[in-house]
Amino acid sequence: MKNSVKMIGLVVLAVVITFFIYLSTRNQPARVSVDALPVAEETQSVTLKDGESFELSANPVKKTINGQTVKMLAYNGSIPGPLIEVEQGAEVTVHFTNNTDIATTIHPHGVRVENANDGVPDVTQALIQPGQDFTYALSFPDAGVYWYHPHFREDYAQELGLYGNFLVKPSDDAYWSAVNGEAVVFLDDILLDKNGAAFNKEVADHTLMGRFGNVMLVNGSTDYRLQVPAGAVERFYLTNAANTRPFNIAIPGAKLKLVGADNGKYEKETFVESVLLGPSERAIVEAYFPKAGAYPFVHRTPGKVYTLGTITADEAVAQPSLSASFNMARLNSDVIASIDPFRAEFNRAPDKVLRLTLNMRGMGGPAGTHQMQGGGMMMDSQMGMSAPAGGIEWEDDMGAMNEGSTSQTLVWQLRDEATGAVNMDIHDWDFRVGDRVKVRVINDAHSMHPMQHPIHFHGQRFLILSRDGQKETNMVWKDTAFIPAGQTVDLLIEMSNPGIWMAHCHISEHLEAGMMLQYRVQ
Repeated sequence: MKNSVKMIGLVVLAVVITFFIYLSTRNQPARVSVDALPVAEETQSVTLKDGESFELSANPVKKTINGQTVKMLAYNGSIPGPLIEVEQGAEVTVHFTNNTDIATTIHPHGVRVENANDGVPDVTQALIQPGQDFTYALSFPDAGVYWYHPHFREDYAQELGLYGNFLVKPSDDAYWSAVNGEAVVFLDDILLDKNGAAFNKEVADHTLMGRFGNVMLVNGSTDYRLQVPAGAVERFYLTNAANTRPFNIAIPGAKLKLVGADNGKYEKETFVESVLLGPSERAIVEAYFPKAGAYPFVHRTPGKVYTLGTITADEAVAQPSLSASFNMARLNSDVIASIDPFRAEFNRAPDKVLRLTLNMRGMGGPAGTHQMQGGGMMMDSQMGMSAPAGGIEWEDDMGAMNEGSTSQTLVWQLRDEATGAVNMDIHDWDFRVGDRVKVRVINDAHSMHPMQHPIHFHGQRFLILSRDGQKETNMVWKDTAFIPAGQTVDLLIEMSNPGIWMAHCHISEHLEAGMMLQYRVQ
């Protein structure tokens, strides 16, 4: 009897889940044949001098991934889009045309541009509809690696390939150490089924955990290849363009030195085994390849190692030999000097406190319960879920519940602890140019689904002061803070750039599910 009841319960649950998924996907448009689309091209680089202009467009393309031909989107026909190289301090113009089937904008991520060029719809510009264009005037005050991507339905458009890098060459030739070569690397993943990449065009889905891909990509490829001379020191500019997935990058057999992050150099260089990047973060790493041979380029999680490609050191010996200078970790006095004026602010009380949490109310259930659209997957508000080990979700382990969650069934929250206001209802974050604003961010370990959040502030740069009260001993200017579940992080933001700006979680589906606020700098 008990077995029969259990079997009936399982059948009912299966029916509920099936109906739940149907509701979340029934509005998807008919799939378009990819046969007539152009093939995605190789990524090109372009160097723009101060005052020069560049034509950029977004277009549908087809790309073969693991033997499957998939409709994707591309800037100037390539995935990633063109690598745009500029000198520090340059001002350039990018004239953009939208040839896709969805409205869009371009956000120059991490670049401290004038507010009108930040690419946020209904804040700094109107949406660029299919067939329309827009001209961006971009200035680049900081050396380092930055990127550009949509800021409207980026869960869809960015996932399908709309991303590219800005590489800002420093005005000081000695800013970086000498290397034998450089490589610009995008880390990404994509979620494919037998029909390609499936999306709900009406609402964002996978909003509970975010959309983890089932295919990992490096520079748009499933089998990244790079050739270097034996004994070479190579500088890698890494960018994580994935919607949700964190990447932990290592090169077994090579020696790695972490030299920079989002907005330039660290105070001091450090030797590391691997480099962790949350979505939208960048890392600048130098690698020494001591002898000829194959070096795997891998992503390490606590449970698995994924080989993303191979770096081959050939028999030719790198000239000049830079091994001696590589093995010295530099202390960057210029970065230390840039931070010194802010040190008096490090230990004071925070000006603002944000809590990162989840609201699943208002979906048809009585008070205290949370019912997903379609009648299934109920959860009591007092139960919640335990935080993942180390505070980081490395994979989607919630299956149909995550797939069927949408921007209509839950709200991810940035909650101001002083006022209780949430997301875009926060109205009192008003600052002035020159303010140094200390923000404490608490990633609630007791929310209904604790997980990591990469929190990005537009238009400004900040320092991470501490994590769970432990002071950072090696600082770097940042625009995104990767915050594991249960962790409390203190940031000090330099308000240097006037305008109305956004702050949000850079898990694309969490952004679509409301996890954003506006702040003003006058």
